[in-house]
Amino acid sequence: MDNLELKRIANEVRKGIITGVHAAKAGHPGGSLSAAEIFTFLYFEEMNIDPADPKNPDRDRFVLSKGHTAPGLYSVMAQRGYFPVEELTTLRKVGSRLQGHPSIQYLPGLDMSSGSLGQGISAACGMALAGKIDHKDYRVYTLIGDGESEEGQVWEACMFAGAKKLDNLVVILDNNNLQIDGPVSEVNNPYPFDKKFEAFNFHVICIDGNDFDQLRAAFKEARETKGMPTAIVAKTLKGKGVSYMENAVDWHGKAPNDEQYEIAMKDLEKIGEELA
Repeated sequence: MDNLELKRIANEVRKGIITGVHAAKAGHPGGSLSAAEIFTFLYFEEMNIDPADPKNPDRDRFVLSKGHTAPGLYSVMAQRGYFPVEELTTLRKVGSRLQGHPSIQYLPGLDMSSGSLGQGISAACGMALAGKIDHKDYRVYTLIGDGESEEGQVWEACMFAGAKKLDNLVVILDNNNLQIDGPVSEVNNPYPFDKKFEAFNFHVICIDGNDFDQLRAAFKEARETKGMPTAIVAKTLKGKGVSYMENAVDWHGKAPNDEQYEIAMKDLEKIGEELA
């Protein structure tokens, strides 16, 4: 799939994020929007998956460790065909399969329930180790947040992954530098990420996480890396695509009202027209 088509899909993913969060009147748009290209590349290019066979034992696995950005994951899954796009409007509603954080109890195609920050990456490590023990070829991907990386469990998991030489594991860090209380660098500075991952015996790749050429090259390099896990430190723009949400900490965890929804959708429609 070429970059233009991937960009079009990522824009539709962003529309789905806004649609879902607006309908729910709650949720986390900012960090979902920043990761739209990452979600899109994983689900449409990188991962060996089949929406018609979501429990195939040989499938690649994905764990959304920063589970509060479920609107982004649900939106890309809908685009990929796991469920109808129209279902995005049920986000966070009673009885919906699309709960506020991913739950494997309700939605086929999820590999792990997540949302307790720091725990998703640990589950991904377990899946990767299981693959090694079972001599399986599947790969495991996990998306973590930079604010989430202030959790000690993230680094315990990284120590484990490096020690076990889990070269079938790729950790993607969505480095948008904003968390609920402000800039990550001011709240509890976890930088430098690259040196930290290197210290835990990771192969590290630093990229612009909103650029498909760089994502493609990074995941190719990760597949070619043997004997150690890979960390992709992806610099992104929080709230990307929606004018008033971009790099604005206020939009970490709140929903647009009706007027703001209209502005957001017009922003994304304009981007879509430019990509037509």
